[in-house]
Amino acid sequence: MHIVLVEPEIPGNTGNIARLCAATGCHLHLVRPLGFSVDEKHLKRAGLDYWHLVDIHYYDSVYEVLEKYPDNPRFLLTTHAHKSYTKVEYGPDSLLIFGRETAGLPEKFRMENEKDCVRIPMISEARSLNLSNSAAIVLYEALRQNGFDQEEGTI
Repeated sequence: MHIVLVEPEIPGNTGNIARLCAATGCHLHLVRPLGFSVDEKHLKRAGLDYWHLVDIHYYDSVYEVLEKYPDNPRFLLTTHAHKSYTKVEYGPDSLLIFGRETAGLPEKFRMENEKDCVRIPMISEARSLNLSNSAAIVLYEALRQNGFDQEEGTI
């Protein structure tokens, strides 16, 4: 599995997602510009001592990620989608693509990939969920669909 963060702004969220990737064996892809320095203390603190377990890659555009993984199923997480994240089939090499905390994914990119957009259902009065919570929710559904061992507690 691959988690792609497009222009993340909050170091604590990216650190939490890095820890999630470390614990699940996921690849983490960060698309610039980042709203923080990668050596920022909040980022390192959120990732704790898991950084050596994170397979992290950097890009200047989300299109670079898609060029590198053209055959991987992609899922764009957005509040603008109509399809629930539980109503799609994830493959073991899926790209789970998340946007900035304050603005989400760029509209042009969403429109170009509208068929791949999914959402996490929530009440209409709520604007969005926290980015690191959203990544965990969707990643674990994707892992569940791909048969991680719930009984043994391992992936």
